[in-house]
Amino acid sequence: MRSADTVAELVRRQWGDHRTGLRDEHHTLTHHQVAAGAAARAALLVDLMPPLPGGEPHLGILLDNTPEYPLWLSAAALAGAAVAGINPTRRGAELARDIRHTACRVLVTQRAHLPLLDGLALPGLRILVTDTEAYRELLAPYADARPGEARLGPVRPDSRFLLSFTSGSTGAPKAALCSQGRLAAAGASLVSHFSVGPDDVHYVCMPMFHGNAVIADWAPALAAGAGVALRARFSASRFLPDVRRFGATYFTYVGRAVQYLLATPPGPDDRAHPLRLGFGTEAGAVDAARFRERFGVPLVEGYGSSEGGAAIQRTPDTPTGAIGRAAPGDDLAVVSSETGAVCPPARFAPGGRLLNADEAVGELVNRGRSPFEGYWRNPEAEAARLRDGWYWTGDLFYRDAAGFLYFAGRTDDRLRVDSENLAAAMIENILARWDRVAGVAVYAIPDPAAGDQVMAALALREGETFDPAAFAGFLAAQRDLGTKMPPRFVRVTRELPLTATNKIHRVALRRESFLCGDPVWWCRTPGGPYEALTPESTTSLLTEYATHARDVR
Repeated sequence: MRSADTVAELVRRQWGDHRTGLRDEHHTLTHHQVAAGAAARAALLVDLMPPLPGGEPHLGILLDNTPEYPLWLSAAALAGAAVAGINPTRRGAELARDIRHTACRVLVTQRAHLPLLDGLALPGLRILVTDTEAYRELLAPYADARPGEARLGPVRPDSRFLLSFTSGSTGAPKAALCSQGRLAAAGASLVSHFSVGPDDVHYVCMPMFHGNAVIADWAPALAAGAGVALRARFSASRFLPDVRRFGATYFTYVGRAVQYLLATPPGPDDRAHPLRLGFGTEAGAVDAARFRERFGVPLVEGYGSSEGGAAIQRTPDTPTGAIGRAAPGDDLAVVSSETGAVCPPARFAPGGRLLNADEAVGELVNRGRSPFEGYWRNPEAEAARLRDGWYWTGDLFYRDAAGFLYFAGRTDDRLRVDSENLAAAMIENILARWDRVAGVAVYAIPDPAAGDQVMAALALREGETFDPAAFAGFLAAQRDLGTKMPPRFVRVTRELPLTATNKIHRVALRRESFLCGDPVWWCRTPGGPYEALTPESTTSLLTEYATHARDVR
């Protein structure tokens, strides 16, 4: 079957296909029913969005992962509208800002999320509440609609389709643009790369307001004619039962979700399931190996973003710990963000320790033609991404002599300790080897005099306690742990704070520093023993910060 030029074409292809296409705990729809439901919603959308001067054909979706979400995505594609995925963890003025910024004229939501909208200034917004009788009555007259009959305008590959808010936790989120053509091409690429077929079932448990679920899970399923199974919100305890119930073969993840799955009690039937592949980001080599050993499922680390400015593909010869090489057509380089010069290749000690992190780690840029389509009404953010004809990803990498790329964290996650640059992700990958931890986050806090100090938050496995001597012994045994990498402060917490997309909320951790409600251990001097941070030692530290006129947060 030839590749489709638009998402709308992929939706139309489902018409007449009576195999199971979409399921959750309570509903089962065939592919044909999905196409028919999308056609009905597209016809309704056309009637709800008459042409207005300056009015954008933008639809907001504030839903959990219910069948209504992919139905409205499909409807928007058919109608030539664009979808803004609205994050339900946002509140008040921030939530209203997201809806207004993306110029939504219609908002689709559910009763559980209606309280979030109380008191918000959203003039002119039409709100549809999917789990109500009024909604069903509104849709009923459009039951006989067919795909492609109702459109707001021409549907082309360059038609705007997604306004995906970036998952950054600082500043107002930016809405990255994605056209129908780019999403259709991304789905086709993953179908080819992972040999996805019509008999596969994609388990969508990451939130659909984020690109991970839509671009890497829903789009390839649509392109291959595969089934889709939904979990309203990610649940580690329901993961395997869902996979077995739905016959799921493929899923996407972020690193923290993998840690949650590994923290569930092991069972004798952990490998009794049809899963063949997981695709995602930031699982880390240690957790990926543990996952494959326990569940028998390989996790394929990828690299991409909602912006689509650069992509890395894994090949069979990719070394452990590396993401892969540049995707075809990309001219990727690791460069100094200060000088723009290409960083030298990474050099490794026999144990795998990176010997020249200070010069080898830099920002990943795409010097070739970038598929980045911009941000919605944010020229300043676009200018920051596109500089000197290059696309700057905002992510730290290093490259080995063979050209394989290794992720080293976000540019915001770089630490500078005693004038040496460190990448948080590299330290996290080492600390994750400790068999007592279920999750790790590494972040910078200010040094009292200058630069940064390394702080780590550790979420321990069930039944484990923090033993400072055992932790120090573990650190001493890690041959690739550089002398500046050991954490000066260790926060022991029950759970790591997460963003709405299940990524670790490092901004919150940095903000709390060692002035938090969890137990904190520290080294008075680098390389010394770990001891509990007491009120007296905290006071002494704060005095030291005050002496140098530095803020601890």
